[in-house]
Amino acid sequence: MQVITGKVQKAKKVVIYGPEGVGKSSLAAQFPRPIFIDTEGSTTEMDVARLPKPSSWEMLKQQVKWVWQGGQYGTLIIDTIDWAEMLCVESVCSTHQKNGIEDFGYGKGYIFVSEELGRMLNLLSDVVDAGIHVVLIAHAQIVKFEQPDEMGAYDRYQLKLGQKTASRTAPLVKEWADMVLFINYKTFSIATDKEGKKNKAQGGVRTVYATHHPAWDAKNRHGLPDEFPLDYGHIAHIFNTPAPTTNPSQQQQASVTPPQQSAQTVNQTGNIPNNIPAPVNTAPPTPSLNSNIPPALRELMTLHQVTESEIQQAVFQRNYYPVDTPIANYDPGFVEGVLVAAWSSVLGMIQNNRKAVPFN
Repeated sequence: MQVITGKVQKAKKVVIYGPEGVGKSSLAAQFPRPIFIDTEGSTTEMDVARLPKPSSWEMLKQQVKWVWQGGQYGTLIIDTIDWAEMLCVESVCSTHQKNGIEDFGYGKGYIFVSEELGRMLNLLSDVVDAGIHVVLIAHAQIVKFEQPDEMGAYDRYQLKLGQKTASRTAPLVKEWADMVLFINYKTFSIATDKEGKKNKAQGGVRTVYATHHPAWDAKNRHGLPDEFPLDYGHIAHIFNTPAPTTNPSQQQQASVTPPQQSAQTVNQTGNIPNNIPAPVNTAPPTPSLNSNIPPALRELMTLHQVTESEIQQAVFQRNYYPVDTPIANYDPGFVEGVLVAAWSSVLGMIQNNRKAVPFN
């Protein structure tokens, strides 16, 4: 057995949460060589590198894999993880043909969601193992909290994940992270009467809280002070890690082709090196797709350069629809629950078809 002593330098898993507009995304944008997966479309006014807003859970996973396999970035930022959780819930409901998460009964839907989110966290851990920091941004919610051994209850801030009591996603994300930072306005009050019984708020400083408190969740393993001003300089030393290492999967042909839209965005920001290798195409150029194809499926088709005829052929092989049925005429539940939710299997069938019938 090999015994390892001392500190191990590796990329970090970070959660940043707080009220809307407090500066969470701006702080994350200062991490080394960042790229955003903007699940809610809130970074449009920021000069950052970003991938297109994912319209499905499968699209989000494909984007994470693309960043992981590319090795060109220092930090992957998902903004926000609570909006990503909504995509996860939609995917679980589509897969099991349910209208909503409560339709499962007995809390089973929340178990499925936590399992699926757990698989995403495992994928993000692979990104970290490849030397790329991962930052999950989340909104905060105020909940009533009551300790078992105490009298009374009080309000506290928590991650805005799994707002139902049966959900397990918030604890999963907190346990996964090396660092949980809570950002909020620290407001000062002054007395307005001589007796000091009446007060009013005056001023406020954006403050980062890095340790646990009865009124909020936070943690770190780097000896940070309990609180400090919202300034990246206070944590910059933690992320001065070596450049990302080559992922073993890069030795094989990448299964995810970077979308053209993200490449244009990257070039405009100037944050990413210009020597990104061109992807190896395994399919003929993709013609313009029918705008009536559901967006979640159309984005996956564009990402992997899949044509409408290839989808139609794969669907016909499984005896779902006649080969000449337009995708726009497919049942929406079939598109979401089969084609999008099981995209990896669909893509695998298409790739096998490509090998069987070479194109010129």
